[in-house]
Amino acid sequence: MTEQRYLPDEDGVTEFKATVTEATDDYVILDGTYFYPEGGGQPADRGSLSWDGGRAAVRDVRKNHGDVRHYVEEIEGEVPESGATVRGEIDAERRAAHRRMHTAQHVVSRVVLDEYGGETAGNQIHADRSRIDFEPVAFSEDDVEAIERTANEIIARDLAVTKAERPRAEAERRVDDGRALLDLIPDSVDPLRVVEIEDYDYCPCGGTHVDSLGEIGRIRITDCESKGADTERIEFVLDDA
Repeated sequence: MTEQRYLPDEDGVTEFKATVTEATDDYVILDGTYFYPEGGGQPADRGSLSWDGGRAAVRDVRKNHGDVRHYVEEIEGEVPESGATVRGEIDAERRAAHRRMHTAQHVVSRVVLDEYGGETAGNQIHADRSRIDFEPVAFSEDDVEAIERTANEIIARDLAVTKAERPRAEAERRVDDGRALLDLIPDSVDPLRVVEIEDYDYCPCGGTHVDSLGEIGRIRITDCESKGADTERIEFVLDDA
């Protein structure tokens, strides 16, 4: 199995060394990686792998029965052999954007839950924009303005963001109703990786996040539309602070 080394709190690392356990013309599997595999509404990291006599671009990263496959293209030289040491380089700018966006999503989701009782039904993170689906809610224009204003007020407090493994029983006890879909996480997953915003939010999540809210910048909601009965989709971007 591939060790996901960015967990629980090393999601700022973008350069590392690891050992090849399997390699083909399509993908490389390592004993451990800091690349984020697609999941939880967050896209996979991109970057490169290099080794003695070769190099390849990483175009996608996905989990596969416990392993993490780094799908490669533009291979230079021979495919690395099992046991070879590789140097991984993650696109740091894109990783930073995902960290800011994913943490911003947590803030907006918390605001909507607290103020409107809306649960997060789904989300999709991108480097330049993101969206969240909420239910059961129906937002007015004034509501959308209030959500944006309140979210930015929270961000301006520059609260600390901690990421740590917590016993499942503790997470189930502490997470607020409607904040996380714990029933979708197999009972065998214990402990859970939890993202906690200081004195504000507590949510199991495997994504990459900033270390303090001040790194996010400012949220700007660009659109809000109905996606069916009692379901609203909010789209947002981030501006520099």
